[in-house]
Amino acid sequence: MNMENYSYHKSLSSKDFKKLLTNLGIVAAVSSVTMFQANAIEPVHSEDASIHVKAEVQQSRKISGVITDKSGQPIIGANIVVKGTTNGTITDIDGKYSLEVPNNATLQVSYIGYLSQTIVVGNKRELNVSLAEDTQNLQEIVVVGYGTQKRINLTGAVEQVTSEVFDNRPMTNVTQGLQGAVPNLNISFSDGKPMRSTDFNVRGTTSIGQGGSALVLIDGVEGDPSMLNPNDIASVSVLKDAASASIYGARGAFGVVLITTKNPNKERTSVTYNGNFSIKAATVIPDMVSDGYEYATRFIDAYSSFYDYARMPSAFHKSVKYTDDWYKEMANRRPGSGKSEVEVDANGNYQYYGNTDWYGLLYKDHLYAQDHNLTVQGGNDKADFMVSGHYNGQDGLFRYNSDKYKMFNVRAKGSAQIYKWLKVENNMEASQMQYHNPLTVADGDVWYGLEGEEQPMSPLLNPDGTLTMAAAYGVGDLYYGKSGTDYTKRVLRNTTGFTATFLNNTLRIKGDITFRNTDNNDKTKRVPVPYSSKQGVISYLGSSTNDYMKTNSTSKYLATNIYGEYEKTFNKDHYFKGMLGYNYEQSIYNYLYSRRNGLIFEDADDMNMTNGSGVNITSKYEKWRIAGGFFRFNYSYKDRYLLEANGRLDGSSKFPNDQRWGFFPSISAGWRLSEEPFWKVSKDAISNIKIRASYGSLGNGNVASYAYRELFSIYQMSRLINGSLKQATSLPTIIPDGLTWEKATTTNLGLDLSAINGRLTFTGDYYIRKTTDMYTVGTTLPAVFGATVPKGNYADMTTRGWELSLGWHDKFNVASKPFSYDVRVTLADYKSKIDKYNNTEKDLGSYNDARCNYYEGMTVGEIWGYETEGFFTSTQDVASHASQKLYYASNSGTWLPGDIKFKDLNGDGVIDYGKNRVGDSGDRKVIGNSTPRYTFSINLGADWNGIFASAFFQGVGKQNWWPGTDNALFWGQYNRPYNNIPKDMLNNIWSEDNPNAYFPRYRGYVALQGTRELSVCQTKYLQNVAYIRLKNLQVGYNFHKDFLEKLKVQGARIYVSAENLWSWSPLYKHTKNFDVANIYGQDTESQEMVSNNGGTNSIISNGGQAYSYPVLKSMSLGLSITF
Repeated sequence: MNMENYSYHKSLSSKDFKKLLTNLGIVAAVSSVTMFQANAIEPVHSEDASIHVKAEVQQSRKISGVITDKSGQPIIGANIVVKGTTNGTITDIDGKYSLEVPNNATLQVSYIGYLSQTIVVGNKRELNVSLAEDTQNLQEIVVVGYGTQKRINLTGAVEQVTSEVFDNRPMTNVTQGLQGAVPNLNISFSDGKPMRSTDFNVRGTTSIGQGGSALVLIDGVEGDPSMLNPNDIASVSVLKDAASASIYGARGAFGVVLITTKNPNKERTSVTYNGNFSIKAATVIPDMVSDGYEYATRFIDAYSSFYDYARMPSAFHKSVKYTDDWYKEMANRRPGSGKSEVEVDANGNYQYYGNTDWYGLLYKDHLYAQDHNLTVQGGNDKADFMVSGHYNGQDGLFRYNSDKYKMFNVRAKGSAQIYKWLKVENNMEASQMQYHNPLTVADGDVWYGLEGEEQPMSPLLNPDGTLTMAAAYGVGDLYYGKSGTDYTKRVLRNTTGFTATFLNNTLRIKGDITFRNTDNNDKTKRVPVPYSSKQGVISYLGSSTNDYMKTNSTSKYLATNIYGEYEKTFNKDHYFKGMLGYNYEQSIYNYLYSRRNGLIFEDADDMNMTNGSGVNITSKYEKWRIAGGFFRFNYSYKDRYLLEANGRLDGSSKFPNDQRWGFFPSISAGWRLSEEPFWKVSKDAISNIKIRASYGSLGNGNVASYAYRELFSIYQMSRLINGSLKQATSLPTIIPDGLTWEKATTTNLGLDLSAINGRLTFTGDYYIRKTTDMYTVGTTLPAVFGATVPKGNYADMTTRGWELSLGWHDKFNVASKPFSYDVRVTLADYKSKIDKYNNTEKDLGSYNDARCNYYEGMTVGEIWGYETEGFFTSTQDVASHASQKLYYASNSGTWLPGDIKFKDLNGDGVIDYGKNRVGDSGDRKVIGNSTPRYTFSINLGADWNGIFASAFFQGVGKQNWWPGTDNALFWGQYNRPYNNIPKDMLNNIWSEDNPNAYFPRYRGYVALQGTRELSVCQTKYLQNVAYIRLKNLQVGYNFHKDFLEKLKVQGARIYVSAENLWSWSPLYKHTKNFDVANIYGQDTESQEMVSNNGGTNSIISNGGQAYSYPVLKSMSLGLSITF
């Protein structure tokens, strides 16, 4: 719920209620009034409030009373402060307060969304105050670029959420808490690792050339939200359109996310502790067949059917031999037989008869995590301070060599009023993240190794305690526990700033300078894994990966801003605010990678403990600078007609000298229809209606620093010349002339509405973003050109989308106590089309997956494939159907009943893809789209008598996913006959007795390569991965003030919070082996390790598909207490 909802609604939302009671006795509420109410301490006239007093002459007294709204409902958390002092309190759950006051005291009474009052106490002893709602001024303050604005005056598309989206939600980083919180802020994670962060996408596809994500600024400076303490955050603003983001120029081409941290609380010194303990588990653990005999039976069928039932297997891939005698004996060793899993034959070879659940061995049933925050803050009118410390620790999910995670944060923030006109501030942050990521040396990915080699009949250990060969490929490597990467990331940042005010605070000059050092140190060790297939004989797996690696990267970042703003209202009706400023930033990046093989012993932990000849050293260096002048001018007439102009002259070192500078302007306007004299609708019915429009153009500076230069690379040759390996240089890449900015031009129309006394709120936006001059592949040149075709500014794209946010808030009495509740629903969508691209023939490409080439007129995310007509029902059906000779269901190409039958769309008697072009694609067509459509969220909250509860749902309304080739978690033995079998597949396989099954005739290898029947993208197995997820559920209790006073505690609450507790998706009709919210995930660390360090597994190096760390669900018990 955003703060706008508070500003003109007399009832208190559940989350605000929780926040206020959490900080009982602290003046966080007072600070928020100062931040969000421009008229916080102005007196009101008698017609705005009724004051009832009982006078009693007394020299020294405690004054008490009740603060209510016009309807007599108590206001919880209203601020009562003795004017000119820090002596104050806030009202309890019944609206009551009591306060020691001196003679002739003057009280200031305030609360967000109500007109404040200043009242002379005199000799009164009891003072009851009724506050009037501030429905006219709507004074919520929203953080925007280089400043703040009243929401009433916003003309751009800006969405703001406060710290309430993180309240009571234990999480390893901020990004996880923002998923689903803001419409069209699209966040998806590659996997569920605690260290995982992701780019922020605003309003859909940005650029198919240079790419691009939202600019993320923390207190005005670029930063990594995954390294930020969630408890430090005050608000998150998302600038979506060009009008709101253009002040950041090229960096804000695709939106800006402004994260603002909390300021110190000046009213009194306080100490607040927030902590929780969590139990976590994987949301999804693949449920695979663990009955060795059933697995072997299916294996034989899958293997032999691919060879037309004319061939029998001799082994289960690499680890286990197959014989008919073994299979007959396996029938006697099924689960519960009580017989040994391992036997030794006459030659000393191990024979395996196990029923192993490998995923049960891989993951723990649950793990523990903890999160602790301690904040000390205080101050007065002259100076303030806040120091916070944070620790988050999580045990690993893996049962062996587990992936432990730790995060430490420290922040020190404060300000000093040096002179009446000069204020100096400092904000220091230090963070450190540590994570251990276990590795496997065989395939580079424990999940891929498990699916390829760890069949259920193989146990983890032999009787003598050695690993089995099958185990060594996956879980056994983790059991051995020698290989892994230790990631350490440190961030140290300091921002010093000043604010100088002149001319009665109408002219303000602000400046700041930031230094940030980021240090990444990664240490990787890969150790061959010992195993035994024969009694007394030890072999090793992964001998070629016996090495030690160290990576160090540092980034030194400097940023400085200076800007001035002038704000004044002329003749009461004409409001003007202007800002003019300058920004400079630079970054220097250094990277050093070293690797050497030949570990002297398995526990070696330093490069000096290697003696191999395979030495690899790589370094990188990058430096970039940007500078820009920016401005923003706001004008409003009677808060009715609103106009804003923004612009930035941007310069970047990433472009050639003659293309370095670009000017990016925007303009926006708003019309508050509800303020027109002719608007006769009651304010109780519709209190505010505003129409907004904006237009602007921004450059995309997301380009490599030296893309415009011809770069040589130096490498070591693999051939000996005169007895040694010489150094060589590569031919530089050809670069295009006139490389320039990609440009994103956005038009936005919006509507803001508040109705029914502020209980109903609505915000809606429609936008069109045209991205031009995208940096993509050039026109195909003749072969005699002799080099790769250079890229250039050759492509255009249009994205159209919309977003809606609807809120409702109200309260009523239950058992004479106010029951408050709120509902907020968001919905967003977008679609992108290619307007120009260098693919004149519209060739679709020769991909063996769901991808296709870009072409003019394409909707981004298209999935092309065949329409599945069903299964062949008889040999006559096969003979009479269109020829499917391009594809295979068996080694010989023989099609049988139960095999896939594709539909002959063009009626030419052949199933093919024509010339593989748009307009001549044979029987292929667009069958789906991978773009997530209709993203939504539902937020429910309620509170009563100190008890609060909330639920947050998030999901996607429409999206398709093609499982792809070599995806054993989906296809099982259809992929490779020795892969594991999903249990939910067993009763859904075609047979003569089960002709309506989901899966076809049981055959191995048919989902492995591009010409096989299940490798071909098709409608039947294209998955609908729309979903809804219960992202967070929490229940808690705020302790009453009377109880807390006895403990000398200002505020306390206890709560239970659950994350990712439940999900539903059409996908789960066919498989439950995937977390639907992470369906396009991958293990990026395994991908990089295999790609960069001599790995040969193309599946993993291409992204790993579904083989990735699972998303976690959790249940937490937490406590917050303030002294």
